Amino acid sequence: MIITRRILLGAAAASVSACAGVPRPWTVDAARVYRDAIVINGNLVLPIDPDTPLDQETRDIIKASGLTAAKLTIGGSGGETRAETAASIAAIDKTVALNLDIYMKITSVADFSRAKTAGKLGIIYSFEAAEMLEGDIDAIDQFRAAGVRVMGLSYNLTTPFASGTMSPTSTGLTDLGHKAVARMNSRGVAIDVSHSDELSSLGAISASTKPVLITHAGASIVHPHPRNKSDRLMRALALGGGVMGIYELSYLTTAPAQPSLDVYFAHLTHALEICGEDHVGIGSDALLWPFDTSPESMAQWNASLEQRKASGVAAPGEGPPPFVTGLNRPDRCAVIADGLAKRGYRARSIDKILGGNFQRVFAETWTA
Repeated sequence: MIITRRILLGAAAASVSACAGVPRPWTVDAARVYRDAIVINGNLVLPIDPDTPLDQETRDIIKASGLTAAKLTIGGSGGETRAETAASIAAIDKTVALNLDIYMKITSVADFSRAKTAGKLGIIYSFEAAEMLEGDIDAIDQFRAAGVRVMGLSYNLTTPFASGTMSPTSTGLTDLGHKAVARMNSRGVAIDVSHSDELSSLGAISASTKPVLITHAGASIVHPHPRNKSDRLMRALALGGGVMGIYELSYLTTAPAQPSLDVYFAHLTHALEICGEDHVGIGSDALLWPFDTSPESMAQWNASLEQRKASGVAAPGEGPPPFVTGLNRPDRCAVIADGLAKRGYRARSIDKILGGNFQRVFAETWTA
């Protein structure tokens, strides 16, 4: 999901009031697991402002999330050039530097424990798209040196490396894509095929010597959609040691309905059934703060959707805001932990889903 800068920086104060007084519904056991876990969200929009320290209300939202770390998309949906993406990375670096009491740049697996101990939110720099590489695998080295630890091979459309979920014709993993996979493996970059189509994703999993990620998606058998993944792909991902994070986008159900908590758990529990508890996580692809559904906010959201449609990257069913009813809050992962506990999942399994599985894959892929 790509959010315009105006939406990304807006409505923080309203978000705090939206969360205030909301009863915490989770059980004592789930609350303990959540408190102690390394909680990693596989894709999340964070408050970013390189010019001014975050205000107290925004800091309160970050603290209320209970997150240890979150993967942040940089470079958009292929809309930024190599140079523009480098500038975006510099802007996020400045944001972290302005807010060292609350943010931490994640560059190693050891940083997760450091962030947890310090009570900070770790930011995992990542790409969903690959257009910023401009067909040059040496750009992988450049961006890895700048702190990007997760990279994609394609967004919704075709790149020199692979085809995307909305590509008219599937190329699969190209020759250059094979070289990109090998370079990412050798440089300690995790590969994310969330937006690549099935043929390209299977090719990347087969070609990679390390586990591959689908950081944010849904299950196509629960709701058919190009952005949701087949059981075949999910099994291949798990067999290769990878992890699939379940998102909150409208693709979980039929638009214009807003996805419900029951729908979300239908996707999550199906992924657990197919992949197993060692290969599933949470990748919300939502805002850290509650999405503001006021007329003004929705007008901004709809304008961003029109831009996506005009650029050709929009997927079918885009329209409803990016949240699941019941999860439109900073501590969404705690609500998920409670839902898993109520469905009979053990503390050990919940701990893995909350972040342990992502942490394990990062430990296996971030080694050069």
